[in-house]
Amino acid sequence: MTAATVPPRTQDLSEGALGIALLHIERGDLTAARRELVRAVAGGVSAGANASLFHGAPALEFVLGRAGRAGGDVRDAVDRVVDARLAAARRRQESGALPPFAEFDLIRGLAGLGALLLVRGSAPSRLRDVLAYLVSLSRPAHADGRELPGWWSAEGPDGKEMDGGHGNNGVAHGIAGPLAVLSLAHRADVHVPGQLDAIRVLARWLDSYGGSYWITRAQMDAGELPAPELARPSWCYGPPGIARAQQLAALALDDPVRRQAAEDTVVRTLSSPAHLARITDATLCHGWAGLVTLARAVAADSPTPDRFTPLITDLNTRLTDDLPRLSKPGLMEGRSGAQLALGGTDSTGWTGALLIT
Repeated sequence: MTAATVPPRTQDLSEGALGIALLHIERGDLTAARRELVRAVAGGVSAGANASLFHGAPALEFVLGRAGRAGGDVRDAVDRVVDARLAAARRRQESGALPPFAEFDLIRGLAGLGALLLVRGSAPSRLRDVLAYLVSLSRPAHADGRELPGWWSAEGPDGKEMDGGHGNNGVAHGIAGPLAVLSLAHRADVHVPGQLDAIRVLARWLDSYGGSYWITRAQMDAGELPAPELARPSWCYGPPGIARAQQLAALALDDPVRRQAAEDTVVRTLSSPAHLARITDATLCHGWAGLVTLARAVAADSPTPDRFTPLITDLNTRLTDDLPRLSKPGLMEGRSGAQLALGGTDSTGWTGALLIT
């Protein structure tokens, strides 16, 4: 493993060769997958500060793990990445600073690393360490003389300095990601102190503020709940992704009222022409592929799965129609992800990378 400063894009799960290999593994074509894996690691594999579930050694372990081929050298490198990220988070906490959302999110942060450790199929101590960190986000932070959510970031959604910062709600970059990890871990019988209380705190925040992609300091200071936005309803941001996290929370909490509300949100959103009109492509990240994959998972955990059947059929049709227009080959914004969704299978557990399952 190398800690390259500017690693090759091929080792990127989102748009590189690793994402293409994932499609071949799900289809059972290990020869084609091996070809993509060779291309992915040709320039080295990052185990440095930029390594995450979607890049470098952790991404490589996730893909190899779907074929049952993740070796000890890869896992050892990932363990070092996890240890370094946890140590950095502890130093930040001790300093009293607010977290950058890349510290905890799914794509770059500890939620993503927690998702990876969760699908290893065992409960290593590092997974519990990550869960304990995610629980700590549910405790209030303090900045400029006022109390803020523990995941409040001083930077804006674009990663640049923002007056007052923001609280991100999405699955990919916000607090819905940690909520899903904590809930999925509980479902897998992996527990740490305070886990259920943290799930309640994060779920209640999303009850109030989850209708927006993110919340600004000005909105918090106004003391009024913002009206839900008519925004693109994708997996990464928006009501469907947050609703799946809420459904997972409800299953962890044994809360049928919350589960029903989450499922109703998915049905209502995916039945709304105004919402669907904002979807413009077939991608997994923010298009039809992500929505149909999410809808299948929600239906599978619902006591009334048949109510989702017409929605899934419609989304499959839209995905089929729009897939040929995708120009990129990769997972999150390209053909590989759309084809995975269209295939409708999850025999390898590839949807774990999205915290859908």
